[in-house]
Amino acid sequence: MSEQNFDLVVLGGGSAGYAAAIRAVQLGSTVALVEKDKLGGTCLHRGCIPTKAMLHSAELADNAREASNYGVNAEFKGIDIDRVGAFRDGVVAGKYKGLQGLLKAKGVHVVEGAGTLVSPTTVKVGDDTLVGKNVVLATGSYARSLPGLEITGNVITSDQALQLTWLPERVAILGGGVIGLEFASVWRSFGAEVTIIEGLAHLAPAEDEAISKQLERQFKKRGIAFKLGVRFQGVTQDDTGVHVTLESGETIDADLLLVAVGRGPSTSGIGLEEVGVETDRGFVLVDEHQQTNVPGVYAIGDITPGLQLAHRSYQQGIFVAEQIAGLDPVQTPDINVPKVTYSEPEIASVGLSQAKAEAEYGADRITSYEYNLAGNAKSSILGGGGFVKMIRLNDGPVVGVHMIGPRIGELVSEAQLIVNWEAYPEDVAQLVHAHPTQGETIGEASMALAGRPLHAI
Repeated sequence: MSEQNFDLVVLGGGSAGYAAAIRAVQLGSTVALVEKDKLGGTCLHRGCIPTKAMLHSAELADNAREASNYGVNAEFKGIDIDRVGAFRDGVVAGKYKGLQGLLKAKGVHVVEGAGTLVSPTTVKVGDDTLVGKNVVLATGSYARSLPGLEITGNVITSDQALQLTWLPERVAILGGGVIGLEFASVWRSFGAEVTIIEGLAHLAPAEDEAISKQLERQFKKRGIAFKLGVRFQGVTQDDTGVHVTLESGETIDADLLLVAVGRGPSTSGIGLEEVGVETDRGFVLVDEHQQTNVPGVYAIGDITPGLQLAHRSYQQGIFVAEQIAGLDPVQTPDINVPKVTYSEPEIASVGLSQAKAEAEYGADRITSYEYNLAGNAKSSILGGGGFVKMIRLNDGPVVGVHMIGPRIGELVSEAQLIVNWEAYPEDVAQLVHAHPTQGETIGEASMALAGRPLHAI
């Protein structure tokens, strides 16, 4: 049994936690980072990275099917799911090894085991006691289900979906958000019949409505079915698969049901109640400095209310380390954090949607423009439809950029600079965008909003 003292103890080694640890060490602090599973957390092992690896395999499958359209005599012979898994796991393993080396090189003291907060300054890990001048909670999230819906057999979450060693022929997906859309895209590219069940009026319900409608059109072209505005009632399983019933009385038969209804905060059993940290439905409540109601205890990442994105977690980790060090860091509000859904087509957005902009400023003060990707040479080469939508405050800055199309996520970095730096369309219109690139679409939308369209109508 031992006691060790640090300037900072971080509970959780995912994106938020290890970012906080690295930045704190850079600022001269001694740091203990506690992780009960693997460094990198959900993003590296069960989320961002493995899903994107599978989406790349899916893209290659589609490319093989369509190769003759581009004059390439290739033949699609099917999916080897074992080799897909080997590729995915190889990417994850490489990044995991690299992260371990990075933290060691930075001088972060990594402690393996389940940590529990036993006082505002103390974390217990087995027989060891870690005492910090400050404690940061960053324990991440888990795949949620619905009340009464048991995850068993062929009713699975994204965790099990990533480890499947067989290819389903028919898939039902409960939830039309990011997770559901990305797996729908993968399985459709792998040859499965896919049906998405979404209780709200549109797929991608958190996006601008124009984006959601375009996605629905393109999914329909891909043969992905969806049921919108309907409620899930129940599911049964037998030797033939799963049988999903809706409140309308309709039944959907499939090989498996993916439950993709979001993620919950992993805060149970880490000592929050005992120390008096306030929560709401498991999420840790924090102020504008990421501090909880208990002085010296901070919380970051997926356990705090708001967007559950790895890059938001990185930012919060850096922010809280700088905050504790006495700096004056700036944190991007959630609405201006860039979002990408890596389905086919991809979706990317930052800032206010049309509806939110009109609600905040009034419809008469908002102007928007959609630049169709059909007018962009590089997008035509890549294939697939879509558009870039830019929303501005009249005689003011751009307040939202919303995009859909092939590989469109690569444009979100420029889009977030425009929105976060409150650039006017006139500012962006005078910049030179290389030709032929998809980046030109942002320039074209800006020129149109500035009243000086070139290729836009």
